[in-house]
Formats: sequence, structure tokens, C-alpha cells
Amino acid sequence: MTAPGHTAFENGRPVVLRGGTVLTMDATRTVLPQADVLVVGNTIAEVGPALAVPDGTVEIDATGGIVMPGMIDTHRHMWQTAMRGYGADWTLTQYFVWYYLEHGKTFRPEDVHAGNLLSAVEALDAGVTTTVDWSHGLQTIDHADAAVDALEAVPGRFVLAYGNIQAGPWEWATAPEFKRFYERRFHGSDLLGFQMAFDVTGDPEFPERAAFEVARGLDVPVTTHAGVWGATNDDGIRLMHEHGFMAPSTIYVHAATLNHDSYNRIAATGGHVSLASESEETCGQGYPPSWALRAHDINVSLSMDTSVWMSGDLFSAMRATLGADRAREHLEAHQSGETITQLHLRSDQVVEWATRGGAEALGMGDRLGSIEAGRLADVVLLKNDASPAMFPILNPFGHVAYQAQRGDVHTVIVDGRVVKHDHQLLGIDLSAVRREVDATVEHLRSELGEEAWQHGMNPDIPETKILDNPYTYTDFASSATHDSAAGKTE
Repeated sequence: MTAPGHTAFENGRPVVLRGGTVLTMDATRTVLPQADVLVVGNTIAEVGPALAVPDGTVEIDATGGIVMPGMIDTHRHMWQTAMRGYGADWTLTQYFVWYYLEHGKTFRPEDVHAGNLLSAVEALDAGVTTTVDWSHGLQTIDHADAAVDALEAVPGRFVLAYGNIQAGPWEWATAPEFKRFYERRFHGSDLLGFQMAFDVTGDPEFPERAAFEVARGLDVPVTTHAGVWGATNDDGIRLMHEHGFMAPSTIYVHAATLNHDSYNRIAATGGHVSLASESEETCGQGYPPSWALRAHDINVSLSMDTSVWMSGDLFSAMRATLGADRAREHLEAHQSGETITQLHLRSDQVVEWATRGGAEALGMGDRLGSIEAGRLADVVLLKNDASPAMFPILNPFGHVAYQAQRGDVHTVIVDGRVVKHDHQLLGIDLSAVRREVDATVEHLRSELGEEAWQHGMNPDIPETKILDNPYTYTDFASSATHDSAAGKTE
């Protein structure tokens, strides 16, 4: 065996992580203390104590650390990442106005590329080995090609969820160039997947049917923002179900304002919800619905939504989910004069949602999301000998959920390839990424003008036509969340 310098990982030699606390995230959430994980090729070859390994294996000392599956984010608007933190004080309506009604069209293909590139690198740095790029800024095929080019330039695992908020899904999905793009860029790789991303407004005419039919014809999953206050509601879920377009592969993002009937429809059809608790409790999609999803036995994964507001790591997602669920449980108990003495949502559950739950949502539950022999080798080591927060590790699930952070991500392996080691990204030119992002920021500031750029960080609601839903491609409005007449101004 050899100790690793950075060049030791370049020739595809086997890698063994020695002596860590292994969170297997198998069906019983087995924890293996002082265990090894052997990676050969792109596969986890063996897991256990004191493993015998092939000659030439590179050894990584994992003692005092936690070895876990790579985390999986099932909903992130990666194209917006060049605007990191810009909308920290926005409401969801202000987000809609900025991107949907006012400035979203100013993004060029190279701006989508810059955002995706930064987001992809950021994900790997934080131990997120698979990210769904909920890419609803693809105004043209050139934008779509730029998005994929960026994803392919970074050694992670990604899924392009193709969308376009500036056009109806029944328009862009049925255009011949969309199918040609899909056939040209996607060939069944485990490293680059594909979904179709669009929302269902609840219009009784169900114009989204055409996009669902395209997805069915291509045999690709649909991901949709569902149960979002002021945008999508139970009518959309009912229409999807009545027309036969709810499938086990469907991912419902947020699902925060749905009724029991809608949750029952999702559960009955085996769908998955992408829970973005930090976003939901900050922006106003609805109260994070982990409690309702558990009550209806709905499959759950976690996501971070967009770095325009939130961070790009799933440690934040796990903490926000635990906090929201437990706060609600305590508050309801106090309102009825009771005291909670046993918490229902536990740390091992949110760690599972951040790993195995994401793999199952993407239809890869038999290949990703756990540390088991034969699985694809997406592995993360949390270890930081310079941090007083990384010892002692007594409750490893609690440590991941409440103590660890992106700075504690020591090693990241994707598909058997070491992409981060000893807290350093490997083979990634961060200065080049910075130059691209700087160019995008300069373009946006120039396009908007400095006054509008500064005002956009704390905007007023403009005097423009705002419907109950924010979609510019339809005049449909409903009274599902508030009075539709009041929602229209000329």
C-alpha cells in the first residue's frame, strides 16, 4: 500500500479508507466502527474491519472520521449560483418577479455555464456527489448545451432537469429541437442523467399534458414544483393523477401546501418529494412538510433549491429539516397544554434522506446511496483534525446532522475517482471558475444598471401584472391560495 500524495490518485489504483466510523446507510442503517472501505475501479469492493487489499492500493487514514455515502441533492437551480447570496432577503414573490417577470431573460448561455460550473464545484467540495440541476433557465438550445457542457467539465454525478420558465412546457417540450438535443447529449451514462422540469398550474384545460406525453415517449422522469403557495396547488396534483401522469419516478419539489388527498395520491403512486426545508421556511413556499410526508409514508429526499438564498451543502438541509419538524411538534404540543418527551424525526432519518433517499428518488437506489459491496463508489470522508467540533464522535448520525460542516469534508470519491482529498479539490481550476463567474456578474450589473442591481437585493413589488401564479406563459389564475381578482393588477 502507498500513502496518498495527490498524484497517487491519477492512475486509477484501488483506494482504501482505513479505520473510520462507517455509516453504511443500508436498509437497517448499520454503523460499523473502525471499519475499512475498499474501492476498486468505480465500485465499492468490500466493507469491513482490517481488509486485505490488492498491491498498490492507495491508503487514506479515516481514523477519527466518518465515512458515509456521497450526499444527493434532488433539486438545485444551479444556473443561478453566480448570484450567490444576492436574494438573501427576498420573499418568494420577489424571486419570481426578478427571474420570471423582469431579469431572467438577461442570462446568456455563458451565464448559465458559469452558474452551473460554480455550483457543480461547490457541490463536490461539500460532499454532494450527485446534484439535480433544476435548470429552468434554458431559454434556447444554446443555453441547454452550455448547461451540459459545464456539468460535463466537473467530475461529479449530475442530472439535467430541463426547463424553461419563459415558455409554456407544452411549447418547448414539443419543439423538434428539444428532442434532438436530448438524443444528441444523453446516452444513458450514470454520470449524466436527464429529467424534464416543469410546473402544473391547475388550469382545468391541463395544457401540460403535451409535455407529460413527451416525457413518457422519451421514457424520462418529470420533476415539478408542487404545493407552492401562490403558484401550484392541489388542482395540479389532481389533474396529473386523473390523466395518469403520476409515476414512481416523479419528483414533487416542496409539496408544502397540499391537502391529504394530494399526499395520498403521491403515496399511492410511489412518488418522491424533494424537501428543501431551508428554502421553504425562508421563502414562503409553505411550512416544511416533513411531518406530513412521514404521516403519509411518502418517499423523501433533500435539496437546497438555490444559492441565490441558501448555502450549497446538505448539512444545512439536514439541520433545517430537523429544526422545522421539531419546532412544529413542540409548538402544537404546547398549544394543547402538552409536552413532547420523545422526538419523532431523528437524525439518522435525515441522513438517510440526504443519501439513500436521493438515490431512490433518482431510480438509482440499487446502485447509489449506501456503502455496500457492489455499489457505485460515491463515498465521503468527514474528518478534520484541526477542528474542535470533530471530536468526540459519540453519536455519528447526530454528528453529521448537527456538528459537521462543509469544512470537515476531507475526501470525496465519485464513481471511484478521488475528486477531493485532504480538504483540497483535485484537478479543478478554481481561478478559472472565478473568472467566468466574475464575467457573468459584470454582465448582469451592466445589463440592469447599477441602481437596479443594488435595488434588486431588496426590491419592492413592481407595478406589473402579477397573477396567483408567477408564470408568464399563461393567463390562468385561481383562488386556491388567495382571491384571484385581487391577484391581478394592470
